[in-house]
Amino acid sequence: MSEIVVMSGKATCTMGTMPADVKVTTNQTVMADGKPVATIQDSAAMANVGPFGMCNSLANPQVAAATAAALGVLTPQPCVPAPAGTWIPTKPKILIGGKPVLCSDCKMMCAYAGNISMVMPGQVKVTAS
Repeated sequence: MSEIVVMSGKATCTMGTMPADVKVTTNQTVMADGKPVATIQDSAAMANVGPFGMCNSLANPQVAAATAAALGVLTPQPCVPAPAGTWIPTKPKILIGGKPVLCSDCKMMCAYAGNISMVMPGQVKVTAS
C-alpha cells in the first residue's frame, strides 16, 4: 500500500548522493497530516524537486567535463535535477484538481540517466489503496 506524498516529503536519485525535499506548488487546499498533498505535476527542477547533493552521472555535462579534465577520474559535480517529464502515477484515479496524487511508489526519470523515487512521503496517517 502506498502513502500519499505531502510537502516536506523526500526523494532520491540513483545518481545523487543525498535525498532532496519535495515542495508542493500545485495544491494548497487539500491537506493530509496538516500539509499540502503533492500531485504528479510537482516535478519541476528546483521549484518542486531540490538538488540531490552531488551528481555521479557521466550523462550530466558538468560531470563529464570535470571527469575529462581529471583525465578520466569520475569527478562528481553539484546536482541540479533535470526531470524528464512528470512523476509516473501509480494511483491515477485519486485526483486533486484533475491531477493524480503523488504517492510514495511513484517514479520519475532524470534526463541525466538517473531514476528519481520517493524515500519518505512526509506523512504516514493517510494512505491510498
